[in-house]
Amino acid sequence: MLPVTEIDGIIPARMSSTRLPGKALRPIAGTPMIERVYRGARECRKLRQVWVATDAEEIAAFCRGRGIPVQMTAATHRSGTDRVLEAAERLGSQAVVNIQGDEPMVRAEMLDLLIAALFARPEIEVATLRTPLRPEAAGEPGTVKVVCDGEGGALYFSRAVIPYARDAKAAPRLWKHLGYYAYSLAALRRFTQWPAGELEQCEQLEQLRFLENGTAIAAAATEHDTIGVDTLEDWQRAEARLTGIKPE
Repeated sequence: MLPVTEIDGIIPARMSSTRLPGKALRPIAGTPMIERVYRGARECRKLRQVWVATDAEEIAAFCRGRGIPVQMTAATHRSGTDRVLEAAERLGSQAVVNIQGDEPMVRAEMLDLLIAALFARPEIEVATLRTPLRPEAAGEPGTVKVVCDGEGGALYFSRAVIPYARDAKAAPRLWKHLGYYAYSLAALRRFTQWPAGELEQCEQLEQLRFLENGTAIAAAATEHDTIGVDTLEDWQRAEARLTGIKPE
């Protein structure tokens, strides 16, 4: 097991988002999103350092101007996870927290829980977060659900409502998956070498690649929900929550 001080935070970011182009530099509650994510992550004292990893010179120039550590990465990466690995290997990281660049509500205590889950047992190599989900909010495919075993190990992630309550009287507890990850460098390397599996391609959920290849994922529970910004509507909801001002 590695010392906690050897974990680095890496924030993958790009300008070419298909649903909300340029969102990394889009102001949210008065602060460009990538800066807000960095400042929130930097509050976690268990991280040795926090870096932005990007292939966009525009993002890199912004980060340099704000004193945010940045790594330029290849433009050919298929996903942010591949980008995180390139930066981690260059930085000499032994374990990594992947903090999505479109998660402006990241909190230090959430990352503390994530890191604690990664180091809870020697056999754990991957950890993520979950938060309670209201039944009325479970039907949206953009809200990813997770079911876990009794020790908090993820059994499955889905865009569908899981578990399915066959008996109307049953009231299963629902969990929303939050897209924060911590991994050993070895697990991250293996992940990028595996091809996308059938379940991953079906659900369009990258984390299923770990489960399909027999790698367990510890899912720590947090009371803090977040809004990942993928669309203009997400940005409006996040802006409203952060400012307390509802959109007109």
